[in-house]
Amino acid sequence: MFSHTESVPEERMSREERQQHARATTRRAILDAPLALFVRDGYAQVSIRNIAAKVDYSPGAIYGYFASKDEIFFALAEEGFRLLGATQLPHAPSDDPLDDIRAAARRFYEFSKIQPQYFALVFLDRRVPRIGREYERFAFMSDLKSRLRSQMQRCIDQGIFPASVHPEVGLRLLWAPILGFAALRLSERLPAEDADSLVLDAIDTTI
Repeated sequence: MFSHTESVPEERMSREERQQHARATTRRAILDAPLALFVRDGYAQVSIRNIAAKVDYSPGAIYGYFASKDEIFFALAEEGFRLLGATQLPHAPSDDPLDDIRAAARRFYEFSKIQPQYFALVFLDRRVPRIGREYERFAFMSDLKSRLRSQMQRCIDQGIFPASVHPEVGLRLLWAPILGFAALRLSERLPAEDADSLVLDAIDTTI
């Protein structure tokens, strides 16, 4: 799980630092509980009261940290997308845009294996709040999407893909089977080994 608190001896902290540390620890506990609940029961079935019971706090205490269940989701979604971005953004474009796209697709699937709860929450549950394009806390994802579209456009410009292919459509065609096989694996409807093999085949077939 995410951890934003560092291990600092309590006796070395000021009163303000101890209060900040305690608040951060409580916030983390409040986030960890609904992540598991949202994935297990579905976002729509989980209430603030359920979350409060899971962490042994009162609903009022939860509202002291988050104004609503949606705000809890947005905080978790931001964490999930930042984890995904950390797997993609450090990789600078190479001279081979097709290889870049293939590698990005494989990293996306690997993310579903390394962070299955975050993946399920932000990509598979259709009842979660919609993340508007104007929502500033997710602006960093625009950089990732822009980079992927640019790589797809380079493939089109170099004649690797037909000129009739729209970059956005090409990426969706590539991502769709990855999402599908990842969902089947996470729901245990498809053995992990079969899903891994099918994803690689889907990537190679699509591009």
